[in-house]
Amino acid sequence: MCGIAGYCGPKELDPERLQACLGLMRRRGPDHAAYRRFTNQAGRNVYLLHSRLSIIDLDPRANQPFQAGSKWLVLNGELYNYLEVRRDLQAQGAQFTTESDTEVLVSALNRHGWSILDRCEGMWAFAVFDEADGSLSLCRDRFGEKPLYIFRDHDGLYFGSEVKFIAALLGRRLAVNFDHLYRYLVNGYKALYKEGHTFFQGLSELEPATYLRLDASGQETRSAYWQPAFRPDDGMTYPEAVAGVRSRLIRSMELRLRADVPLAFCMSGGVDSNSLISIAKRVFGYDVHGFTIIVDDPRYDELAEVECGVRELRIKHSPIPITTQGFREKIVELVRQHDAPIYTISYYVQWLLMQSIARQGYRISISGTAADELFTGYYDHHNLYLYETRGTPGGETALAAWQANVAPLVRNPYLRNPRLYLDNPGIREHNYLNSEIFAAYLTSPWRESFTERAYTGSLLRNRMLNEMFSEVVPVILHEDDLNAMYFSIENRSPYLDRELFEFCSRIPTPYLIRDGFAKVILRDAMAGVVPEKILWNRRKVGFNAPVFSFLDVKDAGVKEWVLADGPIFEHVRKDRIGELLQKNYLENSESKFLFSFVNAKLFLEEFG
Repeated sequence: MCGIAGYCGPKELDPERLQACLGLMRRRGPDHAAYRRFTNQAGRNVYLLHSRLSIIDLDPRANQPFQAGSKWLVLNGELYNYLEVRRDLQAQGAQFTTESDTEVLVSALNRHGWSILDRCEGMWAFAVFDEADGSLSLCRDRFGEKPLYIFRDHDGLYFGSEVKFIAALLGRRLAVNFDHLYRYLVNGYKALYKEGHTFFQGLSELEPATYLRLDASGQETRSAYWQPAFRPDDGMTYPEAVAGVRSRLIRSMELRLRADVPLAFCMSGGVDSNSLISIAKRVFGYDVHGFTIIVDDPRYDELAEVECGVRELRIKHSPIPITTQGFREKIVELVRQHDAPIYTISYYVQWLLMQSIARQGYRISISGTAADELFTGYYDHHNLYLYETRGTPGGETALAAWQANVAPLVRNPYLRNPRLYLDNPGIREHNYLNSEIFAAYLTSPWRESFTERAYTGSLLRNRMLNEMFSEVVPVILHEDDLNAMYFSIENRSPYLDRELFEFCSRIPTPYLIRDGFAKVILRDAMAGVVPEKILWNRRKVGFNAPVFSFLDVKDAGVKEWVLADGPIFEHVRKDRIGELLQKNYLENSESKFLFSFVNAKLFLEEFG
């Protein structure tokens, strides 16, 4: 895990800017930092910058930029199946000077070109300069686990793992994209990754599963090397689905345990994280250390389930009580780290979790990201399942199970209606809940309707794919990466595995929910591995905390800080924020908006 940055164009970059950029990259890679400059056949300059967090082959021989043949590589990420790819290359005559996955990747690209990506399992954002033809290529992994920002001006193309790296190479700040700030405030985090917008004008991210190539003259081509799809196998039996998920999740975990440094586990009371922890402990005998945020609010308290897992699995455990101490200073620092508002309060809390992991000497964290999107994990999935099973023998059974087991838990007013999609298959208002109310907080009109990409005709599977690739998982990955890298930690997400994803995309939809249980395939797959009390717990908690846990608005100083003059009030009405602060209790959507407002305020004070 590392940081990368670079430039391709006619300019010669100021050495002070290069050193400033490398200095900013140190959190991502504290073990080594360097850059190389090349001049290609067309006279264009190419700079590759790298900072290293040593995870595999800790020897300096694996430092980057790394050369093999005519290619120079800077890589942020891990090639998890590097041992298998390495053996194949050795059988073809390749020789290696390190034990690193970096050398395996660049050697594979030398020998096979871009087609080798079909063989690779991992997470990555990398840049490759080819001395033979003067080209620069950028590439990002299938799920977008590793970030890669791009900025173009008349002087060329800049790229980096973080926005601040590009700004350092440019020698100036980027202009704020206020339209995206309004999108964040009004529609929330689900709107942020739909159309490729960012919080800065002219800045974009390379799309996941894509490589971009600039030839020697600077001409650009882009290609997608993988496409997600839902291709149900109607002949698959339920036992085959369960067995297929079990074997592939175990294999994914096996690959992601590979490291020359110890791993820590993010632990909740749910089946997602406990499946990974239980596989590591019970299947592979790994010395697991789990870390859990402890919340006093009963809506988010999972301590009983966590203690059950710790006790039955006999693992090391570190509970981390939430503290409000220093919130104002910490949230300012976190906005500065993210080069953006923090998307939800969950990721402030998760930052505290990463801090504890780092303090105990770990360089890798394992998280349960994407299990909800892969197996069904949200309350609206139950409503969509009722739509999918309408008119079938299982439809009435599913409705009865929903009424008995799901309805009592749901708070969203839309999702309390079991006929929501039966009456209107196109309804999506619950995704931008109360957006019209929050739009009225702005000083000028702004509105953007909910849209989604059409992957398949199945409403449920289409929702899950949109959540995976444009609504929820990209948000989580962005925050996971920046929170972890602040403390020089690599975050790994075993549910984001190509073989596992493609198998799950073949599972028939009727298998996904049973007796009101979501993720029933995962639960059955983990039978005998995950403790029973956790495996069949219906409660959906989520990683969350109430905003008033951190903002004591009864404190005059806090209220004064929130309402202090600043550029945010050119865009948001101060009187409406004042009214919000007067309330003794906030609805969930109001709590989210207040947190978003505070972050937008800090973002503009830092970057505006």
